[in-house]
Amino acid sequence: MWTSIKRILRTGAVGFWRNAFVSFTSVLVITVALFMVATTLLNNHSLEVALSDLEQKVDINIYFRTGADEEQILALKELLEGLPEVVEVMYTSREQALAEFQERHEGDELTIQALAELEDNPLGAALSVHAKETSQYEGIAEFLAAQEGNPQGGVSIIDRVNYYQNRTAISRLTDIISDTRGDNGIKALILLAIALFVSFNTVRLAIHNSREEIAVMRLVGASNSYISAPFMVSGVLQGLLSGVLVLLLLYPALIFYESAFYPFPFFDEAGYDNLLLQYFLSDFAKIFFILVGSGVAIGALSSFLAVRRYLRV
Repeated sequence: MWTSIKRILRTGAVGFWRNAFVSFTSVLVITVALFMVATTLLNNHSLEVALSDLEQKVDINIYFRTGADEEQILALKELLEGLPEVVEVMYTSREQALAEFQERHEGDELTIQALAELEDNPLGAALSVHAKETSQYEGIAEFLAAQEGNPQGGVSIIDRVNYYQNRTAISRLTDIISDTRGDNGIKALILLAIALFVSFNTVRLAIHNSREEIAVMRLVGASNSYISAPFMVSGVLQGLLSGVLVLLLLYPALIFYESAFYPFPFFDEAGYDNLLLQYFLSDFAKIFFILVGSGVAIGALSSFLAVRRYLRV
């Protein structure tokens, strides 16, 4: 058995080099497809980082009446923190709200002067609620509406909730997140299918070039598995070489790309330096298995289908 395995591996390697043009064509197509898959992975990571940063900035602000009791506000804060979809609830007191307002308008003398003429602080306390997912803000808003409709003591302490003003923006962000994740997956599958189709045809061409050898092997009594196995080996070698080649090309390409075109202003302001290169290095094992595994799978599957179709095994 070991002798047969060594012969199959050697025959497959020899066939890979003997049909150099066919192998080169298959490797080139699989490499392009895997490179596009890698680009999709990197773009998806950039988009996930950007969307995650935007998600963290999206919140619901609850503004309270100036006469609202602090204990009631903190009680509502505790109720919100008990909701499973809520990540964090931040409390801003009336004094903090006034200090932040003055800081934002420190260059506006007219506003500061008008504020100083008021006898009392015109700003109420506020709560800022952060959810795990943007799609969960509507449920939180409904919870607040229920609390506002059945206030403790018969009088609502809530002045307004800004979710309804931001509903369109939150809804669009939620749609972008879901659509982008789905589109990236579909693009990757289409590219892999194209690579599979082209590789299938190159294996068929290799079988056609070896038709005389196959006929001789049948005459001397070679089994179907012994005839087809070398083509499978060649297909796996094509996929393996393509995956490794993509990884070797990707590293200098990312260095050049990020030095020439990256980061975009959004990532620069957010403090992301060499975002894609750091992702490539930190998740190298994951990227390696995705690209090399996909290449090997394409090569093996296309060889298997071509062998079954054109060798009638």
